[in-house]
Amino acid sequence: MIGLAFKFIRYDTSKSVGIITAIVISIFLIGQQIGLLSFLMGLMGNLVGNSKVTPLDIWVIERQTVNVNTLNKIDSRVVQELRSIPGVQQTYPVLIASGEASFLDGKTAGVSLVGSNAPDFIIGPVEDRIHEGKSENLMQPEAVSAEFFNASSWKTSLYLNKPIEINGKSARIALITKNAQAFGGNFMYTSLENARFYGNVGPDKVSLISVRLTDMNKKQQVIDQINATYPNLRAWDVEKLKQSTVKEILISSNMGMSFGTLVVFAMISGFFIIGLTLYSAALDRIKDYGTLKAIGATNGYVNRLLVTQAFLYALIGFAIAMFLLFGFKQGVKSSGLAIDMSLPFILFLLSLTLIISVGGSLFAVRKISKLEPASVF
Repeated sequence: MIGLAFKFIRYDTSKSVGIITAIVISIFLIGQQIGLLSFLMGLMGNLVGNSKVTPLDIWVIERQTVNVNTLNKIDSRVVQELRSIPGVQQTYPVLIASGEASFLDGKTAGVSLVGSNAPDFIIGPVEDRIHEGKSENLMQPEAVSAEFFNASSWKTSLYLNKPIEINGKSARIALITKNAQAFGGNFMYTSLENARFYGNVGPDKVSLISVRLTDMNKKQQVIDQINATYPNLRAWDVEKLKQSTVKEILISSNMGMSFGTLVVFAMISGFFIIGLTLYSAALDRIKDYGTLKAIGATNGYVNRLLVTQAFLYALIGFAIAMFLLFGFKQGVKSSGLAIDMSLPFILFLLSLTLIISVGGSLFAVRKISKLEPASVF
């Protein structure tokens, strides 16, 4: 069956090339758009992704906020008050303040100073996203972090102990992160004291409070108690806050609709281009299929032959598309775009390829199924 299917594929090279090209373009575009969207969604919740959260942690923020990237200030006295709630082990104040970084070469950049208590640095960055330096370096006065990939967007060089200014105050880069970017901004991690100093924020305000619990089973109970006790605050399971952030940005920016539309149209166009080309190829070889039926081939056998051709087209097109996607991944890697090419994602694309190709072959299957052998003679 497979050998015969290959013969039919080689019989009309031009249409075979057209079908494979349609598969390659569709799958490449789908993989590229989903990969980019996945990367951007990761950036949207990177304040959570960069932090040292555990399943025992919840975050307390201002009640109206559903996006962790747009936090309002809350009273710092709540940090101490929350420790009195049964089930709470420890609380950690976190401050996020805006600033402007100025470099010796005259370049400037807007930054978000992310400060938390040393040496825990509960808000991050996590160890696997530290490129140069150590977290302990941020304990020192005037010490801040910088993101490795921001060097290209800021058009300046970044290295350890580089002197800079933040809001007109002297600072230095004591830590360089990698893949800890912010969505639509630039994170600079530092100690809580440094964040207050550079962000001109008094000791009476914090942006969020990270609460570590004693028992995982009491998480919802503590969340409900905090929400009932503090009407202006809201306690979040950290992962749910991250999901809320991504959802809010996707809806407000129409980014989800834009990427989703491109993916859907790539699927639809690929399906019909492949289907109609297979249909045209089947019409061109209708005498061959009629002859097969005339010498005893059943409808089931001929249908399987058509589906096998579509399956082979899918495998060839998928292999080429994956080669191009891996090339795309390597090409954008140096700019900080980390496209996920995990095994589940690859299997998803393979399944989609088979659905588009084999599904498109049904046009030809329907036509050949109705073919009477005598009509071709």
